Amino acid sequence: MADGHVIKRAKYKTSPKDPGVPGVLELTTERLVFKSNDPKSPTKLNVEFRMITAHKYSKENSKQALLNVSTKDNSYIFQFDSVANRDVCRDFVGSAIAFHANAKAVSTENLSEAETNRRVNLMQGNSEIQRLHQQFVGGGVLSDAEFWATRKKLLDQNDGRMPKQRMALKNEMWTVKPLSDGQSNRVTFNLTPEIIHQIFAEKPAVRQAYLNFVPNKMTEKEFWTKYSRAEYLHSTRNVVAAAAEAAEDEELAVFLKQDDMLANEARRKIRRVDPTIDIDADEGDDYTHLPDHGLSRADSKDVLDPIYEPYRRSFSQNLNQHAAVVLQGRLVDVELGDTRSVAEALAKTKQAELANEISNNSNGNLEKGLSDRISRMTEIEDLQGPRDPSVAPLSIKDPRDYFDSQQANALNAFGDAGSGAKPLKFSVYSGEAYDSLRELVSEVRVKGFSKPVMNPEIALQVLNVLIQNISSTKHSLGKSPHDSVLDTLPKVTKDELLHHWTSIQELLKHFWSSYPITKMYLYEKVTRLKDAMSQVYPKLQEIKESVQSDFRHQVSLLVQPMLQALDAAFAYYDADVQKRSAKSGEKPNGFV
Repeated sequence: MADGHVIKRAKYKTSPKDPGVPGVLELTTERLVFKSNDPKSPTKLNVEFRMITAHKYSKENSKQALLNVSTKDNSYIFQFDSVANRDVCRDFVGSAIAFHANAKAVSTENLSEAETNRRVNLMQGNSEIQRLHQQFVGGGVLSDAEFWATRKKLLDQNDGRMPKQRMALKNEMWTVKPLSDGQSNRVTFNLTPEIIHQIFAEKPAVRQAYLNFVPNKMTEKEFWTKYSRAEYLHSTRNVVAAAAEAAEDEELAVFLKQDDMLANEARRKIRRVDPTIDIDADEGDDYTHLPDHGLSRADSKDVLDPIYEPYRRSFSQNLNQHAAVVLQGRLVDVELGDTRSVAEALAKTKQAELANEISNNSNGNLEKGLSDRISRMTEIEDLQGPRDPSVAPLSIKDPRDYFDSQQANALNAFGDAGSGAKPLKFSVYSGEAYDSLRELVSEVRVKGFSKPVMNPEIALQVLNVLIQNISSTKHSLGKSPHDSVLDTLPKVTKDELLHHWTSIQELLKHFWSSYPITKMYLYEKVTRLKDAMSQVYPKLQEIKESVQSDFRHQVSLLVQPMLQALDAAFAYYDADVQKRSAKSGEKPNGFV
């Protein structure tokens, strides 16, 4: 969130039917800014996120992609040209509201910065928790401390988990593909934010030139025009022409010459190469002395004047650098539309890697690492003990989405194994489970363990059973373990029902944990929860009435257990009130 920055085109509207004022919406961690495309227009917004209390958005199947941001006094509506752009701004606004809510909690709860970051990171990684926090903490039903008091275990798990998985870069190498209009000599190049990120990652000199030239010496358009011109010259393989244009244009020469920063980085990497696998160290190999490692190239046999050598490009070096960047993945997590932020983030990452490398060299860690690798290479496998396989833990952002997405695979597995296979029992009595365990123990005593101990096919079948059960437990009718009522409903209705169910669970969790009421603040908390639960009834009724008649029976079956859970809470509340009233005015400690 500290480096967050989103810029999208949008229309500001005072109402959904208003045609709107076209402009640019800029979101930072601190504020929301809207500027009209017309400089003379009086429509300008500058709203701090700490003043924003809630935000809403239109449904996916709506005609307009709207985002409604509200404060205590005003409401601001923005229309986007696509749902994808709206969702980017929606997620950013949600994270910003959560960030400031937790920042406010620091002053009231005396939270440490580390604790605040743990809460913010958990909400950023779990959309369901973020939505519940905005709904109940932002709505005043729960305090921030009450909300997080029931999630201490999640905070501890989130604090010690592995870093989130990085998104990969595209494996396709960007090459010059000029688009000519066929009527003039003008040539157009297509540079997307993804391509620019790839260029900065693969070519440090281009990244550094951008930071040095833009916007002091040239505009961003002029910068990429020169870069595209250099790439076009290289595509012609005319080294002499490239050198001639570089002599006339100092900025263009930066793109035409070989990347010195990349060469220095390659030399540092070579010093870290394990000598036991350094092919280049053996001069006896027949192909290592050839240019491009033996790859046939049209210009490999050319003999050039030494002054043109800096402008020659090596195909193998470009290919190896591209492969290294793709395997490394995204090193930064910033908005790709902001070119300067991407360049600065990559530069900082490389500086940190260089500083860490220098520190390791000074401490002797590099030499020790090389020595350890040499020792491993000279080991005799027959004399070594078994090694545990390396495991990359899976980071699941939203567990419900993961299990729902895997449910189709599980159902396919059931269908493949359905014929001729022993039917699976999804629930057994304790006696049956004990008898099955005894049979397995007896079989092991007679036959011993097989190799492998666990049959991979059986393990996969068990995994599919677990995935299918976890995905459908919350909404199975009981007719068949494979039938899910929600799967037959429209996506919008399904999402609304699941959200109401999680909201009811959150309310009931805090409601039942507040009893017995022994202090005044518990009485006030239960009162707030009771009022929030009473508002759920009309919302559930609205869902039943809004769906088509074909789905009303299914929706009623899903809504019924929700209503029963709420009714039980209200019945207990009324009984507790009568019980305390019957004790001739006796009140819990702290009551006035």
